[in-house]
This record gives sequence, C-alpha cells and structure tokens, in this order.
Amino acid sequence: MKTLLHMDDVHAYYGAAHILQGLSLRVDEGERVALIGRNGVGKTTTVNTLMGIARLGSGEIRLDGTLVRKALPYTPAQFQIAIVPQGRCIIANLTIEENLLLGSASRRSGPWNLREIYRLFPILKERARTPGTALSGGQQQMLAIGRALMANPRLMILDEPTEGLAPVIVDQLADTLNQVTHQGTAILLIEQNLGLVARTTARYYAVEKGRITTSGAVDPANLNELHSHIAV
Repeated sequence: MKTLLHMDDVHAYYGAAHILQGLSLRVDEGERVALIGRNGVGKTTTVNTLMGIARLGSGEIRLDGTLVRKALPYTPAQFQIAIVPQGRCIIANLTIEENLLLGSASRRSGPWNLREIYRLFPILKERARTPGTALSGGQQQMLAIGRALMANPRLMILDEPTEGLAPVIVDQLADTLNQVTHQGTAILLIEQNLGLVARTTARYYAVEKGRITTSGAVDPANLNELHSHIAV
C-alpha cells in the first residue's frame, strides 16, 4: 500500500517558537486516520507545516514518496492532497457554486464533480447562487468539504471540522466522511470529538507538546484511553 503522507521526526517553528518537537506520522492510501490532542499541542501546526506556514526546521516530509524540501501553500495540492482548514475559509464574494468550482481548478479527473457534490449536499444545490458566507456554520462546513472533494484528492485532511457545530450536524458529517472513504479517499481527521473519530477512523495518533505520544487502533474498547488525550 502506498504512503501518501509521511512525517518523520519533524520539528517546526513559528518564528522562534518551537511547536512540533519530533512529530512522526503516516497515512497510507485509503486509510482513515485521526490526529487527536488538546488545544495548543500542535495539531493545526502539523497542517501548517505541510503548507509552509510553519517553518520546517528539521526532519522529513514525504508526500506520495517524494521528499518535500520546502513546502508552500500549494504543495499538498500538487500531490493530490486537499485540506479543509480550521475556520473553513469560504470566499465571501463568491457564490456557493463558484466556491465549489475553485476546488476543480486542477481539472483532475475522478468521481467528484458538481453533480456528485450536489447529490451529497442537496442544500448546496438549492442555494448554489447565494454567497457562500450566507450559509449556516454546518452548511459552510459542507461547502468546505465539497470544495476539497472537487479536487478529487487521494487524501483529504480535515482540521477540527466539528468546531461550533450542533450534534445533529456532526452526525451528518460522520455519514458524509464515511461516504467519502467508501469512494477510496484517505482521510486525516484532526479532531477532539471522539464520537466522530470513533465513527469515521480506524486508527489514531495522539499528540502532546508537539510530538506523538501514542498511537493505535480506534476501537470502542479504548475510547476512554483516547479521551485521556483530549481531557483538560
């Protein structure tokens, strides 16, 4: 099985602040992996390092087997990795459909297109001509996921997708992610909602103080152990 993302002993910085302190993880083709941990331990920095927002000081990042010497914001996209960022980053002056079409800029063939996104999220079709920021928080998350899928990625990274969402919307999100993985897309889910983690991922990494402290299978029998990694 091909490895899509491999971070080995990665140290990353914002200016002089040393955030990632030897973090290592990998995601293989078709896998469903969670990255869990408390606020401020380096989860989002893991994503930002892949995009060059956080500075890579040492260690290795390999995307689809290729060593990345200097990451830039578009680097993940070059390797068929789509990122659903924390905060969603919906473009305010574009319609829902225009936001979705941004995701297809690479013109990469695959199972995801406007018709399939509208099938997955009918509310986006109903409101396709309205501004993306006119949607509710849950609907904006649908839009952010749909935009990422329009790139037909091999790996989709989601950073805290349940933030600010009602439980019923989280349930819908779990169903959506399971449909996505059934299509063969790998996911790296960065999340503190263990209900979503348990329903959508098969294994996990727990991060603390910028490094992985434990990893293993996601199983109902070990949810208490997983909870210990996010409890304040």
